[in-house]
Amino acid sequence: MRRHLSLCLWHCALALLSGLLPVLTRAADPTYAVTHFENLPARLVSLDDTQTVVYHDAITRNIFVSQDEGRTWKRPENIPEGVAVMFFEHPFDNRMAFVLTKDKKHYLTNDRGETWRSFEVPISPAFVSRPLSFHSSKEKYGYILYQGTACSREGWGAVCHDETYYTTDAFMTSQKLLSETSQCVFAHSSADFKHQAHENLIFCVAFDGTSPSSGRHSLSSSRLYSSTDFFKTENRLVDLGIGEKHARGVVALAIVSKFAVVALKDLSGSADMLLFVSTDASEWAQAKFPHASQARLRENAYTIVESMTHSLAVDVVLHEQGAVGTLFVSNSNGTWFVESLKDTNRNEMGFVDFETVYGVEGVGIANVVSNAQDVTGRSAPKTLQSRITFDDGSSWTPLRGPDCGGNDEACALHLHSVTLPHNFGRIFSSPAPGLVMGVGSVGAWLKDYEDSDTFLSLDAGVTWQRARQGPHKYEFGDKGSILVLVDDEQPTSKVVYSTDFGRNWNELDIGLTVRARALTTVPDSTSQKFMLVAQVGRSDADGGRYVVVHLDFSPTRTRKCEDDDMEKWYARAKGKECLMGHRQWYWRRKSDKDCYVGNKFQDPVEHEDNCPCEDDDFECDYNYVRNGDQCEPAGPEPIPAGVCEHKTDTYMGSSGWRLIPGNTCNRDKGKNKDVQKQKSCEKAQPADGSVIHQTFEFPALIRQHAYFRDSTTILVHLADDTIWLSNNEGYTWRQVLPDSGHKFLAFYHHSFSNDRAYLITNTKDFFYTTDAGRSWNKLQAPTVPNTFRALVLRFHPEHSDYLIWVGDQGCENFGPTCRAVAHYSTNNGRRWDFIDDYVRNCAWARDSAFRVDPSEILCESHQTKGGNQRMFNDLINPLELWAGPAFFDKKKRKREFDSVVGFTKFSQYLIVAEYLPQSNSLELQVSLDGINFAQGQFPPSMKPSTQQAYTILESSTDSVFMHMTTSIEPPWGTILKSNSNGTYFGSSITHVNRNERGYVDFEKMIGLDGVVLINVVTNYDTAPVSGAKALQTRISHNDGGSWKPLTPPPKDSNGEPYSCQSVECTLNVHGYTERTDPRATFSTPSVVGLIMAVGNVGDKLAPYKDSDTFLSRDAGFTWEEVHKDAHLWEFGDSGSILVMANDEGPTDTVLYTLDEGLTWKEYRFSDEKMRVNTIVTVPSDTSRRFILLGTRARSQGTTVVHLDFSALTNRQCGSPFPLLNADPNLDDFELWSPSEERSEQCLFGRQTVFHRRKRTSQCFVGNQEKYKEKIERNCICTPADFECEFNYERNTNGECVLVPGTQSLPNDEICSGDDEYWYERTPYRRIPHSTCDGGNRPDRGKTHECPGLRGHGTLFWMFIIAIPFAFCSLVGWWWYRKSGMATGTIRLPSGGVDTTSRFRSNATFMDTLASVPWFVVGMVGIAYERVADAVSGWTARFRHRTGYRNVPVDDDAQVLRFEDEDE
Repeated sequence: MRRHLSLCLWHCALALLSGLLPVLTRAADPTYAVTHFENLPARLVSLDDTQTVVYHDAITRNIFVSQDEGRTWKRPENIPEGVAVMFFEHPFDNRMAFVLTKDKKHYLTNDRGETWRSFEVPISPAFVSRPLSFHSSKEKYGYILYQGTACSREGWGAVCHDETYYTTDAFMTSQKLLSETSQCVFAHSSADFKHQAHENLIFCVAFDGTSPSSGRHSLSSSRLYSSTDFFKTENRLVDLGIGEKHARGVVALAIVSKFAVVALKDLSGSADMLLFVSTDASEWAQAKFPHASQARLRENAYTIVESMTHSLAVDVVLHEQGAVGTLFVSNSNGTWFVESLKDTNRNEMGFVDFETVYGVEGVGIANVVSNAQDVTGRSAPKTLQSRITFDDGSSWTPLRGPDCGGNDEACALHLHSVTLPHNFGRIFSSPAPGLVMGVGSVGAWLKDYEDSDTFLSLDAGVTWQRARQGPHKYEFGDKGSILVLVDDEQPTSKVVYSTDFGRNWNELDIGLTVRARALTTVPDSTSQKFMLVAQVGRSDADGGRYVVVHLDFSPTRTRKCEDDDMEKWYARAKGKECLMGHRQWYWRRKSDKDCYVGNKFQDPVEHEDNCPCEDDDFECDYNYVRNGDQCEPAGPEPIPAGVCEHKTDTYMGSSGWRLIPGNTCNRDKGKNKDVQKQKSCEKAQPADGSVIHQTFEFPALIRQHAYFRDSTTILVHLADDTIWLSNNEGYTWRQVLPDSGHKFLAFYHHSFSNDRAYLITNTKDFFYTTDAGRSWNKLQAPTVPNTFRALVLRFHPEHSDYLIWVGDQGCENFGPTCRAVAHYSTNNGRRWDFIDDYVRNCAWARDSAFRVDPSEILCESHQTKGGNQRMFNDLINPLELWAGPAFFDKKKRKREFDSVVGFTKFSQYLIVAEYLPQSNSLELQVSLDGINFAQGQFPPSMKPSTQQAYTILESSTDSVFMHMTTSIEPPWGTILKSNSNGTYFGSSITHVNRNERGYVDFEKMIGLDGVVLINVVTNYDTAPVSGAKALQTRISHNDGGSWKPLTPPPKDSNGEPYSCQSVECTLNVHGYTERTDPRATFSTPSVVGLIMAVGNVGDKLAPYKDSDTFLSRDAGFTWEEVHKDAHLWEFGDSGSILVMANDEGPTDTVLYTLDEGLTWKEYRFSDEKMRVNTIVTVPSDTSRRFILLGTRARSQGTTVVHLDFSALTNRQCGSPFPLLNADPNLDDFELWSPSEERSEQCLFGRQTVFHRRKRTSQCFVGNQEKYKEKIERNCICTPADFECEFNYERNTNGECVLVPGTQSLPNDEICSGDDEYWYERTPYRRIPHSTCDGGNRPDRGKTHECPGLRGHGTLFWMFIIAIPFAFCSLVGWWWYRKSGMATGTIRLPSGGVDTTSRFRSNATFMDTLASVPWFVVGMVGIAYERVADAVSGWTARFRHRTGYRNVPVDDDAQVLRFEDEDE
């Protein structure tokens, strides 16, 4: 190191006036000093509030210390040369700093670098970015945690694990804290994170076991532990509020502002990341995101950015392609997030273009990707625009450029930000009050850095001025009274500075041409001295190519500012003045005063003037939820015991509001929204063991009703074209947008985003919510809703803002060009782009399991475009199917079929009904990738024709079920089932009942694969003459491979035997075709195996009003009659409560059971009887609150009764993991298998056990996570695992025989994978979903050895191993595609391929940790939307329990209409 000092001359003038006048000193030029270094610094650290600076050269592993703000430097003599691997300053004690080496001996200073002493720790530092963690309390600055790595030799290698040591005396001594750790921090490790927890509380992310021999732990063993005595006697597992069994998979812990945040990976198989937040280091809550509970977080795709003033900010990647995110901001306790800013710019490392303005509450600057659609859809380069918020992220506006009037976006200012840093420290601001600088450009978007200029704002971003032309590095000094710039575009010898807030600029020649690398000063910007880090040319590199230029501007001003030189500067001079109840202001030097502020190392003091309390100062109280501008109760209000002796009493309860914690508004001069109100005890939480109800009368009949998924909020559409909402399961109701002046035709829930819904009006206006109805926003569609029976809205499974709108154009007054026109939007309807016109059906090609180009759109449109579409004949003007990638780009779209009846997509299939005019027949085309199609093959007698209707039924077991009508009057047909790739269809069962609308008595049980209930027509020979169908019920437990009648119970609900006792007597139940509400399904997602139905015991199905109510607890193997008469029913709280209402006439009571039908109790809910039409609860059936919808004789509208059974018991069921409980008597759950007490031990070739509440346990389940099903074993194959091969059907003996006039498929001689043999075809094939192994295999005929490599010797294999890997990969990929094993390929004539492992990850836990960059707070994940639920027409959103796609035969048919689907 070589030092040069070059001092500018000081000039003095002396005036002598009679020897009495003082000596006056004139201001001089700045001074500078240059010091050379060999390398750029890895860190250049100014110790807070000191003149000490440390320069860490990570290449030579040395540090250099300056005690005069960078003017002179020296290397500490008592630190050996070349050992300084890392340098850390103590964040709370400016006297202390640390140098860590790669070994066990390290160094620290207690006197700001003047002297250094060594200390030793038993292990070397861990390979993490910050192995030291500090205590924030002044009395405990010596409390430090040290994370190191301990290794043990294993053969030629070593097995290593991390351990954490602690010291309470700054490493005078040290002791082991905990082994097998990945991170430890003090709970008191941040000055902002204020709480009352124990002063020694420590959190550690550690593994719950000894280090495995491989040195790698499983992710499930990573837990969060805490201790207040350094883990000597106390080692508490932190359950994060979800229970110890579930609090596994902890990835990282961070203290962010006033929040402690834990990232936990969901181990259920979803790969989601979960965030848990605490504001007191004691209570934890899971962070909820608005799309869901659906904005799911994934690894490496979310970043906890710099916190807002009073909230947590998280940027989430919602786009699969392109580094584009969405910024979410939390409430005051960090648990509920709302969308703040869309399309935020981020880079591949997780850095986000977002930064708050230092010291000014509520102000932040971010960059958005204005062409996000093109970036994600077409991989276009980004065009960026800047946005600023003045209200903590509630709203964002463009930055107003210099000399711009209004808010013209073409005149907006855009600034380079965090993703492209050009200096140390913060990008835009410093502690200098209100001063903000940036490099950017004025115009429609941000120009390249080299083409940008340097801008300055004096009012925290409200207004801007161009400071200098060209990009510059910039820094603030003396609390903003001096601004320093240096050219950042090209080499320079000049430094530019201003002492009047940028009005005038002066130049300082440093006598050396440099390329600036960084410009910095002390952290609080109170000094007049700066450091310029730069690179010099070779000719000036005597002593090193890099220099630190010490710049001293103190000579430029000699007078210290006085009170008259200062003024009050108020923050946020735009719009709202007050935030969190106060106005914020600072003392700042007046711009025209020639003086220096001084008071070095004293941070600017923030002052607050309290404002009158306003609406924004309050938030919803506990047990209340936001609905628009109101806070409504989530249910009855809890009150202390003894307050309400009688229902006629009153009590003082919450107003619904509370003052936001930390808010300082003046209650005396403003609103007092949190003042308690007097309330009736009827609305209070009931006493234990009682039921309450609440009745509401709607002014008109309900047309449509549906819950937001995973929510307690329900929407209702009335016949008077109004929309109503309840966010507490029907306890209270309010009309949505009563003053909008619109007629509402329907509402749509977003199929894949839980919290979004859309209100469709009779105009172009529509309203949407992204927060489950709390707020509604108006946008305009490109056209009015269509009247062609097409879905108005289509939704994308992954990008919640991607919409397709189909509307009418030219249809006013029966216009001659009336047609249906499709548009798409990528920003939730703010902008629409044309797709096509004269369309029938348009949809996104992507589906939950159909993994194709996310920008591709499928559209049915008429071949000839012109005229009135209502007059079209599909035979004369056929419908074509077009597939358009890149959002239906004209140059890329492709016509797939010339004439179609329609298409549908579900599961992994795209199915197209192609019309062949030459033969007047239909062909079913099936694709797994949207590119390659294979024709569906049918038995000769079952080939689809235009004269037959067929319905695509639900498929979730690797096969497609299809019902083909074989009788029109009365209607019934045959159920066909495909092989695993949907191309070969064989007959499963004939004479299956359907109705005139195309719906079929076909329903799968929820949660149990392969269990199906149907009704068949037994009098098919006489029914065409009589017109009356005799129905019997059949059940299959092997996915349609075989069918049998339902076994009747031995006695009825009164204990009497049934009158019908012959072998023809079976249990028959009313099915799907008779339901008024398709959501009232047999089974429930919350209790596997539980089924309820209305039916009778006899030789045929009796009329509905002559039927009784039955229940099965074992998936339909055995049944019991639970009550006489037909009833509506609903499941609640995972089966702990069942509710029924008489469905044969008006009633004033409901029946409920807490033991699954063993005993029933009656509850009277009204003095006047009503006809109950529907019983509704949350879609997951996990609530104990229900809604009765019905009508009364003297009412014109619908009557709604809210029933609350939550007070029946307050004991939550214990031990949700019974296998892990040592005492089964304390367990309220059981493991149940469908194989219990039956001859059939297996379903689908495996024995599976499920977790459910015991029938007689008196407890409620609540929201605790359910135990996942567990495969105990795979079974040997039995006849139940096989079905008939293509062109075969079962005879009366149950054998598969060839259909007369057909021939069997040819043999499939292709071998794949590790197959040693191939087998000739037989009349049987194994059910695709079965995993049976061994046993009798009727699907295998004569055995043939596979041709290939198995017989070759050693020399052959040596030769094969020597083949270059690239060639091997090429051949392997060709064979993979050729053999049909690749996704999207359908290979004929063989069956499908196993794709169950396509999306599995083999990444280990260490891989996961390695992918989490600590510089974005150590937590990265992705928000991923994967919820399926679609709406049919403008009817109700059907629950996920059923799925139908129907193809009617009329000309206006909407093919394969899909009412509902859940992945």
